[in-house]
Amino acid sequence: MARSSDQLIETDIERYLEHQQRKTLLRFIMCGSVDDGKSTLIGRLLYESHLVFDDHLRALETDSKRIGTQGDELDLALLVDGLAAEREQGITIDVAYRFFATEARKFIVADAPGHEQYTRNMITGASTADLAVVLVDARKGILTQTRRHTYLLSLIGVQKIVLAVNKLDLVGYSRETFDLVDAEYREFAKEIGITDVVSIPVSALRGDNVTRRSSNTPWYTGSTLIGILESIDLDSDRRDSPFRMPVQWVNRPDSGFRGFAGTVVSGVLHPGDPVRLTPSGRQSTVSRIVTADGDLDEAVSGQAITVTLKDEIDVSRGDLLASAEAPPSVADQFEAHIVWMNDQEMLPGRSYLMKIGTLTVGLTIAHPKYKINVNTLEHVAAKSLGLNEIGVCNLNLDRPVPYDRYADNRDTGGFIVIDRITNNTVGCGMLHFALRRADNIHWQSIDVNKAAHAALNHQRPCIVWFTGLSGAGKSTIANLVERKLHQRGLHSYLLDGDNVRHGLNKDLGFTEADRVENIRRVAEVAALMVDAGLIVLASFISPFRSERLLARDLVSTTEFCEVFVDVTLAVAEQRDPKGLYRKARQGELLNLTGIDSPYEPPEHPEIHVDSTSLSAEQASDLVIAWLGAAGVIESA
Repeated sequence: MARSSDQLIETDIERYLEHQQRKTLLRFIMCGSVDDGKSTLIGRLLYESHLVFDDHLRALETDSKRIGTQGDELDLALLVDGLAAEREQGITIDVAYRFFATEARKFIVADAPGHEQYTRNMITGASTADLAVVLVDARKGILTQTRRHTYLLSLIGVQKIVLAVNKLDLVGYSRETFDLVDAEYREFAKEIGITDVVSIPVSALRGDNVTRRSSNTPWYTGSTLIGILESIDLDSDRRDSPFRMPVQWVNRPDSGFRGFAGTVVSGVLHPGDPVRLTPSGRQSTVSRIVTADGDLDEAVSGQAITVTLKDEIDVSRGDLLASAEAPPSVADQFEAHIVWMNDQEMLPGRSYLMKIGTLTVGLTIAHPKYKINVNTLEHVAAKSLGLNEIGVCNLNLDRPVPYDRYADNRDTGGFIVIDRITNNTVGCGMLHFALRRADNIHWQSIDVNKAAHAALNHQRPCIVWFTGLSGAGKSTIANLVERKLHQRGLHSYLLDGDNVRHGLNKDLGFTEADRVENIRRVAEVAALMVDAGLIVLASFISPFRSERLLARDLVSTTEFCEVFVDVTLAVAEQRDPKGLYRKARQGELLNLTGIDSPYEPPEHPEIHVDSTSLSAEQASDLVIAWLGAAGVIESA
């Protein structure tokens, strides 16, 4: 902290606080490859900004001697690497956020992991950044990870780059080395649309050109790193953009007050402004802007507020409050960039969750149109996306959502992908545009509906979903159940895993992605049959919980019955009616469930059949009894 600030604290604390409040805030991310010196550079900024407390400094001195890498000197990287695993391995794993300030500006810096395994953490740090400092080791030059990080920055919308060519002391402060790295980086950045690049030669370890100009680089006439960070212009786009506020929750402390709480992500709001609630399209006028410190005459981007409206309209969490003059679009099908962040590959057709703003909706991702080679920027054909891969895909949502193009608004055009079973974040994305057919396809009104079909059939439609390993007895039990339903004069249809692969799904194999698509198609067909008033019996291994959940979600809660036909792998292999297990053990058959492809047993099935203790006849009677008790059919 500068001496003038220290004096001001001592003489006029109120004036000091007012001065601090007037400072602009720059959020930036420090990224690059492993061992480029990111943590050391941030540590240098903190140390030379005099923001290291005495007790932290003493701890740093102790840690530097015990686990540091700089001999008797301070290892400034230890100021940032806080996790035990980071200190032990000498790499950054988590995103570390640090605050520091100068006389001119306040800063929040994110130290992003350099290892490819933690690219997903880097995206988190970059999502709120105004600027990025990209470090390059002068000895190694531009690496694949440098290109990957820069490409991700361009996707996320970070267009201001400071290229810090670090460890210049290890190449004799060579101007030629610096110029080569600078030229190569600028050429790559230009290819992906980044033109705002400032390059600077530094040594984070020695402090060259970090906060003071270095005599070791007389050929460099530019500013120091801190000088660049202090003087770079901050965009006012967020204030100039149309007003957007995702509704976080409805605030109703008593019967006389009903407000809608959230954080303004762009634009400006005043009492009296007309607003539109999306996706419903209802309009009203702002009555008050309420905060804990009193009402405001103006709310701007970044402020958490509660808005009251003059009209009583239905508002709930996930809705988007927006400018009435420039509202967002609404759609349920998109093209988007996807960055996959999970060890398990993306499975096209699988049902995921999308979180966009405060709204969470169901999502399926189509086969990638292409994935991007970050080295060459080539568009490569792909059937899926693996960890840290980037591709362009079409998205299908289970309901329309309000959105802006990511290029126009990072908050209302960006989203994350969540696994429905584990609730883990597995990817993130940026919306390009809505697919035209999303506006052209509507639900048509049909007079003869599900209730009419069911009344004609004198039954309640339902899906009975049989799942279990090959050889468990699913098809045998399902066949007996349908025979008994037919004998009662009831209307049913049996969808069998083997039979549908001769027609509907004859183009699918047995990879995880194909298994997902197999069940997705069958689930959609089963739902249509339920709409026709039928009792649908579906007999499929259906190894993944996520797809069985998708099938369940396509109909109402009273129209789905999961039957787990349970058998041990040993017994299934002993039965082996199709000889599949024998072929798999001999290496002649790949991707057999239970051998080299996983099976996820149901956790809470409606019916659990132990096929080693119950005969197929007894199991079918159990299913019939359940259907009677549930009111699907009349009890015998």
